[in-house]
Amino acid sequence: MLKRIDVADVQLGMYIHKLEGSWLKHPFWRTKFLLTDAQILADLRASDVEGVLIDVEKGDDITGSHSGDNGSGPRAPMPGGGERSRGASIVDRARMERLHVQPPRPAPSNVIPFNPRSTEPLSTAREVGHAKAMVARASKILSGVFEQARLGKAISKGQVEPIIEDLFCSIQRNPHAFNGLMRIRRENSSLYAHGLAVSALMIALGRQMELGDERVKEAGLAGLLMDVGMGHLPIDVSTILDDLSDIQRAIVETHTTLGYEFLTMGGELSEEVRQVCLEHHERYDGSGYPRQLVGEEIGLFGRMAAICDVYDSYTSDRPHRPRIDPNAALGLMRAQEGEFDDDILDQFIESVGVYPIGSVVRLTTGRLALVVDQNIGDYTRPRVWSFYDIASRRVIKPEDLDLSRCRGIVEIVCSDDASEYGIENFPAIREMVFNSACKVLM
Repeated sequence: MLKRIDVADVQLGMYIHKLEGSWLKHPFWRTKFLLTDAQILADLRASDVEGVLIDVEKGDDITGSHSGDNGSGPRAPMPGGGERSRGASIVDRARMERLHVQPPRPAPSNVIPFNPRSTEPLSTAREVGHAKAMVARASKILSGVFEQARLGKAISKGQVEPIIEDLFCSIQRNPHAFNGLMRIRRENSSLYAHGLAVSALMIALGRQMELGDERVKEAGLAGLLMDVGMGHLPIDVSTILDDLSDIQRAIVETHTTLGYEFLTMGGELSEEVRQVCLEHHERYDGSGYPRQLVGEEIGLFGRMAAICDVYDSYTSDRPHRPRIDPNAALGLMRAQEGEFDDDILDQFIESVGVYPIGSVVRLTTGRLALVVDQNIGDYTRPRVWSFYDIASRRVIKPEDLDLSRCRGIVEIVCSDDASEYGIENFPAIREMVFNSACKVLM
């Protein structure tokens, strides 16, 4: 028997038959399942779903009882504890077997907690979960570090080394997950989020260039701290909604020397790391600032940082403009002839993929699709989830397509810009499609 209840009344042990409204309102790929996971319950309650249809013949009723219990059974507990969250009872298991429902497995008693310093390879979907936790940890640390820097207190290497170690290990486990997550996240415009993203890009690029582990970590540290001088400016750039005036631009450009001088004051960081503060806005053709260096007058880390910095800036929201698609950003950077070291730019594109995670592509089926994973053997045929039908101009239920297995059936026509189709609330759709893909592909 089906019964409609409010999402606030959903409990563990219920059998979800249907979620009201469009799939865009919730983060779940399946809409029929036995609810035994406390995290899924929390995600459901946090979604925009208003009502749920439950099947009381396959799971608990709103009173906490199964339909065969005459209303006398105990209410399923809230997430975080209780018998239901530890596994079904013997009676529950027998009932589920009669109804051909798979009972939840009790958690093994010998589960080993995840080690964030592990370097064992993981799929993108699995690593994204660890990457989200890492972003939360690192953001707390960096917000404090950048605030103390703004107040003039020197940054110690020991404060930020744990972040670099976590990033290095994450990219060892999967070279695309962390950077893909940073492209998808809607909230990625803060100074420390930019530093975190550039640091991860520098580490991935350094690995691609086979620099060696210690130099790769130094490159990551340089990317993390290269904009520390922004906190010493007499203006708050984040409040400027239009392009900078000439006076404002001249002030902002001093963040390069301010950052270098500030990190030098601390005395713990190498000259190569500190130089990146000065050099990440230099350009290979001499058109950059503050010293108009040319070619290899710019240090290796500086040439790497120039590419990583511009890529993350293009693909992140800014007060005066929205982000652009990752693949479109690579196209723009290719078009800026002479500004970047071409050899390093080639290596960078190899490190993020021809179609980076978070890119939107148009398929031969007439649909738009989001790139959700890479195929290491062929970066031209990533894994995608289609989400929009161009002919009918409507958002559709996503379809999972591994393009490496669809040769001659479904191909990428070109990169595309979702903003040209007037898709309402596309940032939320992009994030929801990516999160749903990660849950399914785990």
